[in-house]
Amino acid sequence: MNIVRWSAAAAAITALTLTGCASHGPNAGFTPLLGSAQGLGAFERVAEANWTLVDGVLAADQGGKVPAYLVTRESYQDFVIRAEVWVSDDANSGIFFRCAEPKNINDKTCYEANLFDQRPDPSYGTGAIVNIAKVNPMPKAGGRWNTLEITAKGPQLTFVLNGQKTADVQDRQLSKGPVALQWGRGTVKFRKVEIKAL
Repeated sequence: MNIVRWSAAAAAITALTLTGCASHGPNAGFTPLLGSAQGLGAFERVAEANWTLVDGVLAADQGGKVPAYLVTRESYQDFVIRAEVWVSDDANSGIFFRCAEPKNINDKTCYEANLFDQRPDPSYGTGAIVNIAKVNPMPKAGGRWNTLEITAKGPQLTFVLNGQKTADVQDRQLSKGPVALQWGRGTVKFRKVEIKAL
């Protein structure tokens, strides 16, 4: 009887320990913004692109004369965003955050973590936060899946692309707002876009 009770108690402790480890793992606290359950319900469209969401991959390769965005319905202040993004060599894309005007998305009303290998001024191309933090040398993102991690905590903004910190700056212009995914040109694909409040 005592052995049975001890075994049951040991099993319970093991289960609690494993549950605790899972809740404190690398994905703890992250909320997915893309997925079959929510579809594109977390976003509002600004301008037009042919966004599709299939098997967790959001893609666009055509749009109008101006860049198009999917803008979160929720606003965020301090957070970490993680995403996997595939872009063609000629793509203009990125993740905009702390957008002050959700219907008017641009690099003045938001911070822009850029993915634009062919940007005429490469100092604010791929890996930069446009108009805030230059990148030198500019990494290339075209033709492959890339991992992005953007952290905004108070005035501190960081952008990590494929494990390399490409921007690390302090700026106090924008403190809170939605997040926006951009199609500007070329082919753009997002998957595993998730956010955690800090």
